Amino acid sequence: MTDNIALQPVRHKKRHQNKHRNSCCPWSRCCGMGDFKPRTVWLGHPEKRDQRYPRNVINNQKYNFFTFLPGVLFNQFKYFFNLYFLLLACSQFVPELRLGALYTYWVPLGFVLIITIGREAVEEIRCFIRDKEVNSQIYSKLSTRGTVKVKSSGIQVGDLIIVEKNQRVPADMIFLRTSERNGSCFLRTDQLDGETDWKLRLPVACTQRLPTAADLLQIRSFVYAEEPNLDIHNFIGTFTREDGDPPVNESLSIENALWASTVIASGTVVGVVIYTGKELRSVMNTSNPRNKIGLFDLEVNCLTKILFGALVVVSLVMVALQHFAGRWYLQILRFILLFSNIVPISLRVNLDMGKMVYSWMIRRDSKIPGTVVKASTIPEQLGRISYLLTDKTGTLTQNEMVFRRLHLGTVAYGMDSMDEVQSHVFSAYTQPSHDLPASRAPAATKVRKSISSRVHDAVKAIALCHNVTPVYESNGITDQAEAEQHYEDACRVYQASSPDEVALVQWTESVGLTLVGRDQASMQLRTPGGQILNFTILQIFPFTYESRRMGVIVRDDSSGEISFYMKGADVVMAGIVQYNDWLEEECGNMAREGLRVLVVAKKSLSEEQYQDFEARYVQAKLSVHDRSLKVATVIESLEMEMELLCLTGVEDQLQTDVRPTLEILRNAGIKVWMLTGDKLETATCTAKNAHLVTRTQDIHLFRQVTTRGEAHLELNAFRRKHDCALVISGDSLEVCLKFYEYEFMELACQCPTVVCCRCAPTQKAQIVRLLQERTGKLTCAVGDGGNDVSMIQEADCGVGVEGKEGKQASLAADFSVTEFKHLGRLLMVHGRNSYKRSAALSQFVIHRSLCISTMQAVFSSVFYFASIPLYQGFLIIGYSTLYTMFPVFSLVLDKDVKSEVAMLYPELYKDLLKGRPLSFKTFLLWVLISIYQGSIIMYGALLLFESEFVHIVAISFTSLILTELLMVALTIQTWHWLMIVAELLSLACYIASLVFLHEFIDVYFLATLSFLWKVTVITLVSCLPLYILKYLRRRFSPPSYSKLTS
Repeated sequence: MTDNIALQPVRHKKRHQNKHRNSCCPWSRCCGMGDFKPRTVWLGHPEKRDQRYPRNVINNQKYNFFTFLPGVLFNQFKYFFNLYFLLLACSQFVPELRLGALYTYWVPLGFVLIITIGREAVEEIRCFIRDKEVNSQIYSKLSTRGTVKVKSSGIQVGDLIIVEKNQRVPADMIFLRTSERNGSCFLRTDQLDGETDWKLRLPVACTQRLPTAADLLQIRSFVYAEEPNLDIHNFIGTFTREDGDPPVNESLSIENALWASTVIASGTVVGVVIYTGKELRSVMNTSNPRNKIGLFDLEVNCLTKILFGALVVVSLVMVALQHFAGRWYLQILRFILLFSNIVPISLRVNLDMGKMVYSWMIRRDSKIPGTVVKASTIPEQLGRISYLLTDKTGTLTQNEMVFRRLHLGTVAYGMDSMDEVQSHVFSAYTQPSHDLPASRAPAATKVRKSISSRVHDAVKAIALCHNVTPVYESNGITDQAEAEQHYEDACRVYQASSPDEVALVQWTESVGLTLVGRDQASMQLRTPGGQILNFTILQIFPFTYESRRMGVIVRDDSSGEISFYMKGADVVMAGIVQYNDWLEEECGNMAREGLRVLVVAKKSLSEEQYQDFEARYVQAKLSVHDRSLKVATVIESLEMEMELLCLTGVEDQLQTDVRPTLEILRNAGIKVWMLTGDKLETATCTAKNAHLVTRTQDIHLFRQVTTRGEAHLELNAFRRKHDCALVISGDSLEVCLKFYEYEFMELACQCPTVVCCRCAPTQKAQIVRLLQERTGKLTCAVGDGGNDVSMIQEADCGVGVEGKEGKQASLAADFSVTEFKHLGRLLMVHGRNSYKRSAALSQFVIHRSLCISTMQAVFSSVFYFASIPLYQGFLIIGYSTLYTMFPVFSLVLDKDVKSEVAMLYPELYKDLLKGRPLSFKTFLLWVLISIYQGSIIMYGALLLFESEFVHIVAISFTSLILTELLMVALTIQTWHWLMIVAELLSLACYIASLVFLHEFIDVYFLATLSFLWKVTVITLVSCLPLYILKYLRRRFSPPSYSKLTS
């Protein structure tokens, strides 16, 4: 009971922290889902529940049918930009404020809303279809009517669910029965915790002993389970059978639990559901998707506020110059409406349509096939990433282990010399030790024999020291029973809790010593000659993260020899094996090659030694107090002066082109952090192998800390290091963030690389959140498993990799790629182009609106500050749509450098991190250009005033259209054929529409020579100085990219 008391405060604290973040609706408390409580679950009787439980549905949608329209409209009008236009359009219903036709204000606003609602609807429908697919998966349920089919969404607490091999566990369950003969099953948990090691799970002993699964419904039994919480590594509960004689009570732990989102790797299992829906461990470890708003959009929103401020100031000045005469407050409102073009409504439409074009370009890029854009609102974010946080397993690595190196101290065998190992093993089992060729010299014989026997001992140790079980499956030709009886190679697959172990056993098979059978008490090996060697398993000491080693004591049935084999990490094995002068050096060499190194050792035991050990070991296991400490002490008494046999090097193969991609990102000024649920050694190996840590950099291994004092000392030690990569475990990280959050983040952000291992899913999201808060920089999270979803959703930009760990990450991400290497092009080319294009587009739209507003201001000031519009009706709508929309929007096709150059020189990306393409400086420059051009056009038209007012409109409007078209041509850096079409089409549209604009423009006057020379002069004066300035700037102060294109 003491353990329970110690655990409670920690779990409660975490749960309350998470409750606010994860509650999907504010009314969940009212619905009986606010407070989590322990529960009693009767097997097969969901109706006997003592409280209400949530439905077992997965829901990743932001809205439902009723909240969609109000939600989308609220999200639109909560921004100043859109609210301003809504108020503007509504003001036209007031007669005193009406300046023109209602459609001039309502049509643009309606257009914006229709596009936004359409885009959101498409994304919601896609999300709904994906969720429905998961919720509609069919499972078998045991009931009084026999086995019935049930959808995943129809599963309730108390149901008895049958889960087949390779099927997803649909809800959190207690493991009751398995079809496996050895009475256990393996579980793949990579979707939950990111670990590729398969986990061994044991059924409840009482229910496993029942003759059939149907008997589960005949007994009176229940499970008492703790309240739902975040902890995926622990569980506390009990199983009780009331109708037994006497009643049966069994304690339940994590070994009996099957969490949702894991996959059954062996056999068919039956479990009773204890948690569903929002109470699932996997759901509680996933934060809700937030509505991501790009930094670029926030910057544009800020600029529009400045423009609105300018609009109010100009209106006040106009009224002040009239000395606030008459109903001046109405005049202020009329001027605000008159100059409303200063804040362009078309800005939002252009940017949204631009985002759609960028998304389409990403999807159509043949060099990154299969890339999907799920959040089309934030492509510009890809162009400004400062921190990239990546998962390891399945993202950087392929999750496929390959045996690379066997090292015996004096000799090493690589992939190219494995045939030598094979011949040594073959000779060990086929040639009697005394029957050696007479021609061989005695000295050479001795050396050859010793190497041969050492190789054989090493291979035998690797073949015996593991937790691997060979399983036989029917392959269509041979059935399962026959395959098992004859040890058929074609039907055999290996199951283990670690892919490293499978790689080692597969390697021993390739060199001639094959593991063909195993149960809980024995093991069978087959020699190259086909002979079966039987070994009795006397003891197994499983791998733990504390001991970082595993051992096995076996007895050879033919000779009776007892051997104790052990393998583990070099740091712990160095003190266990006999003194040698090569272990540390060779371990370092192999680790630098990115190999996972294991040290294998052996100790021969006499029967008396083993019996003495067994007696002490059994005694230690029976003790109630300090059991684990006493057991460890007994085992350690055996772990002394062991014979060092060999080192093994296994490689988790990297994804293709991971190293060059990481180098591109580093050169682009992006800091890469690796957050993984895997072991410290594995994470460090992969970081070295992927060149995440360069050869010149030191690695600082952050010691395991549990208290504030230890954290303080370790942080001080780390502070003295310079330019070194940090490797830290999740537990130590939690302690540091609890007591020294600011200091730790400050130091970590200075590191070139940070590797966090043994990270829980919520911890990954917490690191992303802290980086955003502490640095204010944009973050991108990349992952491929369900354990990466929280991190992906928390980051400014989430990228999911479709990998072996399923599609959960790619479904929750903003962007989905098929390989990690595609990330380089996604950021360097598409991210860079999207940001630069949107910056140019937004500034040009603002320039277009400021030009016409400047002309309106000049016109009003000349004509005694009258609040009369210069252009009316279709002219004002046509200006920002038909006449200039195509050329301005064609800027989304512009690019400063070719994509090959952007990939070759990732340093170009660094310029964007400072936000220069859209800054107050560039904004001010465009404002000045707009004021200059607007003033020139209007004053030019007034100076060249003929006899009628209508000529001013004709001259000024035509000059304005031509100026805009020329300015687009001036801004473009790389011409596309569509840009030329857009320019010519706009000009043609203007000329053609003049026929219908006779109420505003005198068409006959346009045909005169007087009109042509006046328009030409005005347009040249407004544009020529800017062309000259651009030429001089490119000549004497060229930007960095122009040096690469010239």
